[in-house]
Amino acid sequence: MVYMPVDGAQFATGFTNYVAWRRYRGGTASYLWTVNLEDLTTEKIPRTDSNDIYPMWIGDKVYFLSDRGGPMTLFRYDPQTKAVTKLIENTGHDINSAGAGPGGIVYEQFGQIYIYDLAANRSRQVPIEIAADLTEVRPHFQNVAREIRSTAISPTGVRAVFEAHGEILTAPAEKGDIRNLTNTPGVMERAPAWSPDGRSVAYFSDESGEYALHIKPQNGGGEPKKIPLAGKSAYYFTPRWSPDSKHLALNDNQLNLWDVDVASGKMTKVDSDYYYEVERDFSWAPDSKWIAYARSLPNRFHAIFIYSLETGKTTQVTDGMSDARQPAFDRDGQYLYFTASTNYGPTSNGLDMTSDEHEVTRSVYLIVLPNDAASPLAPESDEEKPGEPKPAAEAGRGGRGGAAAAEAPPKPVRIDFDKLMQRTVALPLPASAYLDLEAGKAGTVYVLERGQAGGGRGAGGGGATLSKFDLKTRKTDKLADGVSSFDLSANGEKMLLRLGGGGGGRGGAGAPAGPQYVIVSATAPLKPGEGALRLSDMEVRVDPLAEWKQMYHEVWRIQRSYFYDPNLHGVNAAAAEKEYEPYLDQLAARADLNYIFHEMLSDFTVGHLRGSGGTMPQTRSVPGGLLGADFEIANNRYRFKKIYNGESWNPQLRAPLAQPGMNVSAGDYLLAINGQQLEGADDISRLLEAMADKRVVLRVGSDPTGANSREITAVPVASESQLRRQAWVEANRRKVEELSGGRLGYVYMPDTGQGGLTSFNRYFFAQADKQGAVIDERFNGGGQVADYVIEVLKRQLLAWWSPRYGAVYRSPAASILGPKVMIINEFAGSGGDAMPWMFRYSKIGPLVGKRTWGGLVGISEYPSLMDGGAVTSPNFGFFSPEGKWEVENHGVAPDVEVDQDPRSVRDGRDPQLERAVALAMDQLKKAPPLEPNRPAYPNYQGK
Repeated sequence: MVYMPVDGAQFATGFTNYVAWRRYRGGTASYLWTVNLEDLTTEKIPRTDSNDIYPMWIGDKVYFLSDRGGPMTLFRYDPQTKAVTKLIENTGHDINSAGAGPGGIVYEQFGQIYIYDLAANRSRQVPIEIAADLTEVRPHFQNVAREIRSTAISPTGVRAVFEAHGEILTAPAEKGDIRNLTNTPGVMERAPAWSPDGRSVAYFSDESGEYALHIKPQNGGGEPKKIPLAGKSAYYFTPRWSPDSKHLALNDNQLNLWDVDVASGKMTKVDSDYYYEVERDFSWAPDSKWIAYARSLPNRFHAIFIYSLETGKTTQVTDGMSDARQPAFDRDGQYLYFTASTNYGPTSNGLDMTSDEHEVTRSVYLIVLPNDAASPLAPESDEEKPGEPKPAAEAGRGGRGGAAAAEAPPKPVRIDFDKLMQRTVALPLPASAYLDLEAGKAGTVYVLERGQAGGGRGAGGGGATLSKFDLKTRKTDKLADGVSSFDLSANGEKMLLRLGGGGGGRGGAGAPAGPQYVIVSATAPLKPGEGALRLSDMEVRVDPLAEWKQMYHEVWRIQRSYFYDPNLHGVNAAAAEKEYEPYLDQLAARADLNYIFHEMLSDFTVGHLRGSGGTMPQTRSVPGGLLGADFEIANNRYRFKKIYNGESWNPQLRAPLAQPGMNVSAGDYLLAINGQQLEGADDISRLLEAMADKRVVLRVGSDPTGANSREITAVPVASESQLRRQAWVEANRRKVEELSGGRLGYVYMPDTGQGGLTSFNRYFFAQADKQGAVIDERFNGGGQVADYVIEVLKRQLLAWWSPRYGAVYRSPAASILGPKVMIINEFAGSGGDAMPWMFRYSKIGPLVGKRTWGGLVGISEYPSLMDGGAVTSPNFGFFSPEGKWEVENHGVAPDVEVDQDPRSVRDGRDPQLERAVALAMDQLKKAPPLEPNRPAYPNYQGK
């Protein structure tokens, strides 16, 4: 038979999730083997540097698709002569798939079906016409309550405004209906903000083909005021109104902070950031004449700056020796609040794994802005004061039916910059992981603090706690738990809370529960069920063809705006956008649009360029239950062949049949499930359908007839992948222990994110008594840059210590000082590419296995599409200290290449692991481990 040892996933045409990568030459480039099924001997079909896919054995020849020498086309291989022949000259689009049939090969090329006639050696197109209803293109109303991406509260908290499916909608706190302000199918509107005077809602719209600032009456009536946005940026974020509703501050994807004069439309650049970050922390002064903002510095810390609209001058007001963020002016204009961290340094680059080993804490501060104002936290003392005559009550004040006093205009904010840092005061709040800070009414500040279940460093995870601190009482009141974001009304009376996680995507059957939005008092703790907004009937009119065209142009805009190379790897974006545009009128389904995305983006020839999601037809899936076991059929019964137990010390793994008291062993029979007999011809998955995480009664026994059987109750799991992986890891560790005579440790790295960090810390330091180590990163799913792992592996002996009692020990103690070998394979990529590259660059040891995936142009944040789909834009590329682009579209090659050949694997061997152990043991023989050579104790007498 002929088969693909690797799956060539970058050429998959399942357009719910896809990778767009033409001319791929990394380690996962698919190749073909022929295998003799009798003895499992293999032979590779000749190739130099290509992708060979869709093998078909027809007669005594092998036919396949390959991109050797150009676009993917049809080839033939003769096993006798070893000759490879191109059958179709292809100068157009790739042939995407092929299959053999009687007398020919059917293949698909850019939406057309062809048949290659084997006898005539030529192709003909198959005319296909489908009279279809095309239900996906019909305009319709769609519920978008699960597609909310951006929110804001109205000035008095009677309504909230939302962005959902490209529309801007408002919803009442109590009475009334949801109102669609925009009603623009096929136009994308983003990031709404309600003006403090209550009259207008600002948002970004791409109605003109590029994003502009639109300002529309809050009731939805009339035409919006349209302000073109300056600069070369394509995307703008976080519009925030000045308190007088005359200006808007916003930032863009090119790191600029802008001030927009609403009346004139004039844009003034306030500042540009130093390092790339999408989110910016900034705040308006109550008199609308100052903007405070956080900006990154060359040391990667952030400092607070204040910008004057009157003078156009910017002043740095924190010294950059701590990481200062989240500035907010107090509403009386005398103070500027902010948070700052003095232990931020090790986490200053979230791409580095070292940042995950350190929990950042922040304290809350204020700066007294005028130099003649006292500290609001000056020492207090209770003193008796002589009585004074009470003034006569002012007419109308507080009287029922009296005219309300006109709101006083805000007093001018005075900032004396001389010695400003010396007027910094720490608030009596504990240092913590503060995620957000906002100023409420004068003298109050709100902080969002990550809880214990916050989802890891730097993420709220829906588990944050919202509290309010009062300067006058100097007390902190907890308002709500489980908060993922909050927004205070302009009058300080109300707040909009987002409770829980999820959301921002597409709902439907089987979708996880989304967040809840509530409008409640900003001064009292949240009560269960209080203030929930009725959003379940939030609907918009959808015109699929119109929004597909918008998303088509949006994807090109994203690439032009975010791709790390401004030259787009040589792609003429303008020409390509025009080339594919005519096909938009022929789309019949959302999957067709993804097909176009795949074709048009593949010429970027870059990893991490992929698409997913969107409004695809969905069917309800029923998760099956799994028992964490392998079975074999014996005596017409299901017999347990292996039972997975989760190994030791893995509380997150639940092995259904390895719980105390079950006493099920390999060799036992599974006779019945929930009272239904199970025989060898039955499908066990049918009896476990929809039983994940539910109790099932199993009848088990050692006799296939059921004699002396018993019943046990188990709770199946939805997935066995973690159980099986852990069993593989532990088997590898024991194998290394056995092959090395206990001298080598084994550490597996499933990724370079939290999972890999956890695995490394658990396994490496527990084996610090070993003389060397095998580091296995096969199938590494990537994540961050594993600099932490490299630093630990590089540790060298610095000192021995001799205590009075006990063994001599060393510094660093948490180390393995002997040889290290890393195992790599084709399925390790991204962070799994960077780690072996750095392992070799640091001269830690040899690499064994197969060349890695080859994707080191990374992705960060990028705009989502109108219907919740996503197309990435790789926006930061890796190059070496010597100034060379490395790894991308090639991978990291091993020093010793070892295949996992079928015969060895069938026999229970792991050739790559065995070779890694052999190399490490050979190094140990050449360089035995250092032993302490304790000198004679000193005698200082007589000197």
